[in-house]
Amino acid sequence: MDYAALAVSLGVAFAVTLALLPPWIRAAHRAGLVGRDMNKPGNVMVAEAGGLTAVLGALMGLYMLILYYRYVRNADFHSTEVFALSSLLLLSALIGFLDDILGWKKGLPRWIRITAMAPASAPLVVIKAGVPTIELPLIGVVNLGVLYPLVAVPIGVVGAANGFNMLGGYNGLEAGMGFLLMASTAIYAALKGLTLACLASLVMAAALAAFLVYNWYPAMVFPGNTLTYAVGSYYAGVVVLGNFEKFGVALFTLYFVKAVLYFWGLVKGVWREGVEDFAVPQPDGSIKAPISGPYSLQHIMIRLLERLRGRATEEGVVVSILLLQALISGALLLLAWRGVI
Repeated sequence: MDYAALAVSLGVAFAVTLALLPPWIRAAHRAGLVGRDMNKPGNVMVAEAGGLTAVLGALMGLYMLILYYRYVRNADFHSTEVFALSSLLLLSALIGFLDDILGWKKGLPRWIRITAMAPASAPLVVIKAGVPTIELPLIGVVNLGVLYPLVAVPIGVVGAANGFNMLGGYNGLEAGMGFLLMASTAIYAALKGLTLACLASLVMAAALAAFLVYNWYPAMVFPGNTLTYAVGSYYAGVVVLGNFEKFGVALFTLYFVKAVLYFWGLVKGVWREGVEDFAVPQPDGSIKAPISGPYSLQHIMIRLLERLRGRATEEGVVVSILLLQALISGALLLLAWRGVI
């Protein structure tokens, strides 16, 4: 691995994201592109769709990789794969951004948002990305042949983008989870000698780290679906290009848990109009779960913190979920280091 290329690309991704955030926040407030911070008392308004800055930062970081190798090393660095990954990032971010600017819950219908992520996977499909022989948890080795790029890849992008979008709504949660996913993927790729997957993961991690400067509690900017769809699909793209589906699926464990809880709530009729993953803010700064029952990972964490500490806070919920993801990541990376996965 060329550490100069690593330093330059990460520095660009971080710097571009950080530089774009203040003007975006000001512009969003002037344009009325703001939303109420649902977990805080009062009418706290925060800039929306700020995830666009992280997308642009990651994009510039990826381009810097190509530029460095072309101009400094006079060599090619997986340019086809990098441009496919950057195109995937842009297409998925565009879908999320359209939904953000058209208005939360008034934008694109849910079925369009879900299915639109399939054609967003086109850049990976056209380059026939990945290896058709994959290993999945509980299933084993499967050779999908041409069905892998034509069917499995779009399904993976749709699943990852929409799954990543499900676990959010709290300051720093989406970007924090994205950072942990990408950092864990980078470490795994480094252990396996997968340079492209490692660098691509670190570039996105750097952009998300910069975004967290303004998105951490109390947030000055929200990520919006612009970030969640983009990071989820990008994660799927890195997994496909690195051909480590087994690790990638296992690392996504909390999102599967979240999906199971959500669909169980649908069966029970819990998720009706006006009931969301958000909490009920209290005057003292604490938060309460709006419903009872195990139908939301965020609400489960609220009740767990109340039991352990007597009260729950938004920041406490986010830190708890991130620590849980860090434990999962650590366990999987230990297995990878020992050659199990």
